[in-house]
This record gives sequence, C-alpha cells and structure tokens, in this order.
Amino acid sequence: MGRFFNLDSPLMTFLSKMADLMILNLLTLICCIPIITAGDAMTALYYMTVKMVKNEECYIVKGYFKSFKENFKQATIIWLIALLVGIILVGDFLILRNSTLSFGKVIMVLITVVTVIYIFTMIYIFPVLSRFENTVKNTIRNSFLMSILNLPKTILLVIINLVPAVVLLVTLQAMPIVILFGFSVPAYVASMLFVKIFKRFEPEEEEEQSDELETLSFIREEQEQKQRALEEEAQEEEGAQAVQEAAPEEKSEEENQE
Repeated sequence: MGRFFNLDSPLMTFLSKMADLMILNLLTLICCIPIITAGDAMTALYYMTVKMVKNEECYIVKGYFKSFKENFKQATIIWLIALLVGIILVGDFLILRNSTLSFGKVIMVLITVVTVIYIFTMIYIFPVLSRFENTVKNTIRNSFLMSILNLPKTILLVIINLVPAVVLLVTLQAMPIVILFGFSVPAYVASMLFVKIFKRFEPEEEEEQSDELETLSFIREEQEQKQRALEEEAQEEEGAQAVQEAAPEEKSEEENQE
C-alpha cells in the first residue's frame, strides 16, 4: 500500500495535478469576476496548462500571476474587442430573427459564417497570446490562420470547450464540479492539442537559432585558425631574427681568436 502513496506514484501524481487544476480554476473564476480582466485570466490559465502538459516546473500561483501581469495590456485590448464583436453578432441575430426582410436569410447566413470564424479565432487567441509575443493585430490574425490550418483539431477544441456548458444544461447538480474544474480541465485537455499545433511553428525559430549558432561557431573557428597562423608566423620571425643576431657575435669571437 505504501507505494500507492509515494509522491512519485501515478495516484499521487494524478491527485497533485487535479489539485493544481482546481487552484487554477478558482484563480481564473476570481480574476474573471471584474469581466474586463476575463481575457487576461484565460491567457494566464493557458500559460499554466501548456506548461503542465509539457511538464515544465513552475509554481502554480506565481506562474499564473506572472503571465497575468505580463499579458495584461494585450489580453485586455483583445478581450474588449472580442466582447464588442460578440455583442454586435448577438444583436444582429436577435434583430434578424424577428425581421421580415426579403434578404434576411442571406444576411443571416453571412452572419453565421462570421460567427463561426469568430468562435474559431477565440478558441486560439488566448493560448496563442500566452505562448507567442506579437502585436494585437498579428495575434488575432495568427489565431485565425491557425484555426483554419488545423480545422479538424479546431472543431475538437470547440467541443472540448462546450463540455462544461453541456454538463450544466443536462444537470445543475454538476455545478460544484464546474466551479472547481469547469475552466481548467477543458483548458488542460485543449493544451494537449495546442502543444502539438504550436510545435509546427516553434521549431522554425529553433532551427534559425541553431543555424545562427553554427554560423557563429564557424566564424569563431576560422578566426582562431587565423590567430594561430599569425602567432606561428610571429614565432618564426622571432626565431629568424634571433639567428641573425647570434651570427655576428659568433663571427666576432672567431676574429678575436685569430
């Protein structure tokens, strides 16, 4: 029985991870209460869940608020833009639902397409912000492009994020579980996919860095060879000069002997 309660046992590892996810969920809920900080709260959540998936050591509370502080400005701007767009889309749906316009169905289809694009982009935007440094404009653009390039995974990510809402619709008795794990567990599961998706973009930077290091290493070796060659030439010149200086002295000694 002792091995089950060992700190490195699968059971204790699982319980430790669940405890971390519970803490993350409560932190996210608290930070979402002001509403205006909801985007930053989600960014910090994904910052930590990605680290957990990659088994990177980090203190949960300290790491969460580190990301919260660093991404506050961009995350808040993106969240306010997203909130405004979302309100406009909901308003358009409500207006068109009660509209008698002949071309209302066409507009409804267009708004539906825009809404799908909006949802796809929102699924990626805070994980992307938590992982990559970029401008607000490029973060939004890259999130949209990633969602299209990984369409099957994007649909799966949408389903993962809808699970807590569906559970609540089925039974309100699941409310305590949603309060404890409703944000963090879906984010953790989604992060397993995001780690694979982001890997397509991260290695390129690593390769560029490694190429740069190889170039610098090559230049350094070449310079060292040149330096060694100069030192050898200097030593040869010193040796030749020493021989020339020694020759007259030998000659003068021979003349004195005569």
